[in-house]
Amino acid sequence: MNIIKLDAIDSTNSFLKQYYKEQAIENFTTVVADVQTNGRGQMGTEWNSDKGKNLTFSIFVKDYILTPNAIFDINCLVTTALITVFKKYSIPDLYVKWPNDILSADKKIVGILIENSLKSNGEVLSVIGIGINVNQTNFDSIPKASSLAFILNEPIDRDILLKECIEELKSRFETYKTNGATEFWEQFHNSLFRKDTPTLFEDTTTNTQFIGTIKQVTKNGFLEVELANKLLKNYGIKEVKMIY
Repeated sequence: MNIIKLDAIDSTNSFLKQYYKEQAIENFTTVVADVQTNGRGQMGTEWNSDKGKNLTFSIFVKDYILTPNAIFDINCLVTTALITVFKKYSIPDLYVKWPNDILSADKKIVGILIENSLKSNGEVLSVIGIGINVNQTNFDSIPKASSLAFILNEPIDRDILLKECIEELKSRFETYKTNGATEFWEQFHNSLFRKDTPTLFEDTTTNTQFIGTIKQVTKNGFLEVELANKLLKNYGIKEVKMIY
């Protein structure tokens, strides 16, 4: 298990992307930092974390996703892997909030940013950035956030948790290589936050709000929502925001 530990870095994703451009690195090479000065989330949002309390790390994955059409399989593998690990810690009410945040009840405990690059032969190289709220307990400025330690009322060993996450990811990617993604898509949908529940959304292209019901996530990662008129509409990541 190749783990590179850094005290502080602008972004573990950026570091790892530059690292694999400069040299050949083995699959599942992981970069973990106590502090990210420019951590990024979906759609350019920042990821803020107290120094030395949480886990911010990135994992390099190659040789598994062989076609661009299967890119969202990675989201299913990663989110369901982390949920499996958290269940071992008895974290309750675990959900995936599309596209790839993880919640306990309605509080965010994990943010994920997956960045992919396509080789000329069609193979996909992925850098999977993961931020887990582990031992931080003050979220006064982020009311929709929580942490494992806050939920369990006890601190978590970050090194052990990191190794458990990497091992679960490796196991799932190996299963994926043999059996495909069907099992993980089923787990993903079973954990999908607000699925089949009327929910308030904002259409970010028109700045209008509407009530809709999440039916599924499509194979290419779009959110399929049933509107009030019973029509189904697919939304991309930048096109809709859930209000809850």
